[in-house]
Amino acid sequence: MAGTTRIENVRIFDSRAATITEPRDVEIAEGTIRSIGSPGAAPPQDTDPGTVIDGGGRTLIPGLIDAHWHAAFTEIAPGGAMGGDAGYLYASAVVSAGRTLERGFTTVRDLGGPTHGLKRAIDEGIVLGPRIFPSGAFISQSGGHGDFRMPHEVPRGAAGHLSHIELLGVAAIADGEAEVLRASREVLRQGASQLKLMAGGGVASRYDPLDVSQYTVAEMRAAVSAAENWGTYVTAHAYTPRAIRMAVEAGVRCIEHGQLIDEETAELLAANDVWWCLQPFLDDADAIPMSGPSREKQLAMVAGTDRAYELAIAHGIKVAFGTDTLFAPELAARQGAQLAKLTRWYTPAQALQQATFHNAELLRLSGERNPYRGALGVVEEGALADLVLVDGDPLADLSLLARPEEAFAMIMKDGRIIERR
Repeated sequence: MAGTTRIENVRIFDSRAATITEPRDVEIAEGTIRSIGSPGAAPPQDTDPGTVIDGGGRTLIPGLIDAHWHAAFTEIAPGGAMGGDAGYLYASAVVSAGRTLERGFTTVRDLGGPTHGLKRAIDEGIVLGPRIFPSGAFISQSGGHGDFRMPHEVPRGAAGHLSHIELLGVAAIADGEAEVLRASREVLRQGASQLKLMAGGGVASRYDPLDVSQYTVAEMRAAVSAAENWGTYVTAHAYTPRAIRMAVEAGVRCIEHGQLIDEETAELLAANDVWWCLQPFLDDADAIPMSGPSREKQLAMVAGTDRAYELAIAHGIKVAFGTDTLFAPELAARQGAQLAKLTRWYTPAQALQQATFHNAELLRLSGERNPYRGALGVVEEGALADLVLVDGDPLADLSLLARPEEAFAMIMKDGRIIERR
């Protein structure tokens, strides 16, 4: 039998119950958690002694999950992302992926960008990085949140049929049911685990006001139909009640952002069992720097964050944690700080549960398109061995997650020790 890793004397964060156990020993073999037992219990006789780690009473938590990440765009400047050289974009993404893993985020749901090659390189062990649930190119109407074409690329066909961002795999611009259906099928063909649709205006985009709704219900249904035929789902970028309601009517299973929601629309999400991936956007040090019209849209959006969380909690909506950090390495480094910020609305236990067990529930909506077989977001026998050993009690101080370089004694992914301090 292959060598094992045994982590002794650790208190485990039970992400199902959002509690911490008494001390346990954890046995890991072949990328999964083989057994969990009382401290000092004799290991199975057929076990290779392998590596033994003294947990020293620290807290063992599941690897963290970011449900709204853009691996290709997290640390690169906008000009390099949208108009620069593809090699430069991918090189930046490789470095960013390694840093993401070193922060204890062992899985990300990537919601738009050319990450299929990065995912493959990570899965094959060529480079370090988190597990990626890729959306591939996000699907946008002309003039929508995903339309980042340069002025000389409009109208379509002026510089060739496809724009630079489409050729890079950043976006798939599609109008009408037939084009949306084709784009959805092409994105799925390239390996998407879910589809990302732009259903409303955005902050960072130049051409679309925040209040506009994008795509008709029929167009969105075309994407939903394609996703369902492939055994997966559609998630939609939407801020306003109208955009959210149209997406739900079309069969979308998750809403991204939604800071401008009203109570009636929140009730609709709850009644239809729709997930809500909500980010702790505030006008603070973690805000993406904006200017001009984008800054005005940003201020309008963040003004709704507190109300959005209040409505989500009041109506028992399934909430996922994601950061949606873009274009700034200094902000990406605060990925754990963004998670700790959830204590503005939740207990530390609830916040940590959101970034582990609940986010893993959302990932399972990918069904047969799920690229990783095995349980994520839990420390349980048979689960994938994605683990973080925390020097302290995160339920007493969730800000530990914001200081991985000092608070994380070990980071493990797929049974392999990535960092050990």
